[in-house]
This record gives sequence, C-alpha cells and structure tokens, in this order.
Amino acid sequence: MEMLSLENELKENSYPGRGIVIGKSPNGKFAVTAYFIMGRSENSRNRVFATEGEGIRTQAFDPSKLVDPSLIIYAPVRVLGNKTIVTNGDQTDTIYELMDKQQTFEQSLRTREFEPDGPNYTPRISGIMHVEDGKYNYAMSILKSNNGNPNACNRYTFAYENPVNGEGHFIHTYKCDGNPLPSFEGEPKLVPMMDNMDEFTNMLWNSLNEDNKVSLFVRYINIEDGTYETKIINKNK
Repeated sequence: MEMLSLENELKENSYPGRGIVIGKSPNGKFAVTAYFIMGRSENSRNRVFATEGEGIRTQAFDPSKLVDPSLIIYAPVRVLGNKTIVTNGDQTDTIYELMDKQQTFEQSLRTREFEPDGPNYTPRISGIMHVEDGKYNYAMSILKSNNGNPNACNRYTFAYENPVNGEGHFIHTYKCDGNPLPSFEGEPKLVPMMDNMDEFTNMLWNSLNEDNKVSLFVRYINIEDGTYETKIINKNK
C-alpha cells in the first residue's frame, strides 16, 4: 500500500469531517493517536474538546447557541485499563461498556450502525489501541450506509498487529465535501508518523481547513510503561 502524505491528505480536502489517526512513532517508543472534528453548521462549529477523566468530551462553547446535542456532544476518547478507545460518536461508550463485559471491539460495534442523519448517514468511525507489557496493537472500524442506502449497514474492521515503526493509518467520515456528503471509501490510508508530538500536532492543525476545523486531540502513549501525554487545540477560545 502506498504511503500518503497526511499533510497533503488534509490540505487537499476541505471537508474530511471527523478523522482518526492511529500509529507508531518512528523511534518505536510511542503509540500515537489523533482525533479531529470539523463543522459546516453553527451548531457543529460551536464546540470544544474538554478533558474528562483519562479521556475527553465535546462541549458546547456557547451553551446558549446549542440546538441539537444528540450527535455532537459525546466522549470521543475513553480509557479502559490498557485500552484507549477513540471514536466519532457515542459508540465510545458502547465499546467501553461491552468490552468491560468481555466482548470484543468488533462484537461491541455490531450493536451500532451509521448515524441517523439522512441524507448524509455519517459513518461511525472507531479505533482501539492496546498497550501492555511493551507490546502494542490497534484496530479501526467504519460502519456506513450502503452507498447512501440506510436500509443496509456495511461493517468493516481493520486490525494492525505489531505495527511498524513510523507507520500509521488515517480514516475519516467523508470522502470530501458535498451535498449529501459522500462517505469515506476503502481501507484506512497508510500515513507517516512523527517522533515529536508538538510537530505532529501543529502539522495536523495547520493542515485542516481553516474555516471548517473545530478541535484536535493528540495523544502519545509510552509503549514501555503506558504513561501518556495529551495535547488539545480548540478553535473556539
């Protein structure tokens, strides 16, 4: 699979929607993830990321302007033991609760489908990172309508065992801007990672469309001991 420039993938797409990146730093020391949200409507743009426990939650920047919280207020990141869950919706809670009951990542997501926001039927994208005893693996998932047909849900899970240093994968909700918005197609894109967390964070934020970007979360997890560092950038301040 051809490795793509993550910077170019973002700069050349004005509206990838929400996106998840998961991978491993070139030096092999860090499990890396990033999650960003974008918005076209005032309601979608009226958000910030806030820390909640070991994860984060979306919040309304101006509560008086919040119209419909159902698909925009959720916990994108939660931590369950040595597992870090990253998603674009409240399926974070589904994965957390069912994996806590010994179900797998894939089994947990079989209880969910794409978002009920026709005609877009936004895909649910999810990722899980497992860091334990110096070992690391991750998986990603997308649940989407059958080419815009809400009567069928197409489910795809991609598992990456023993990730290669410097490699990561990028999945996002929309192929590009449009009306209705076309869903992401294919498997997650192979993209390069960076050792320096600040450089990686700045590259992502500066590459996202200035008008549409809302918030960015980045986490670097030390594979040896599980400690982590987090960075959050919100356009609304």
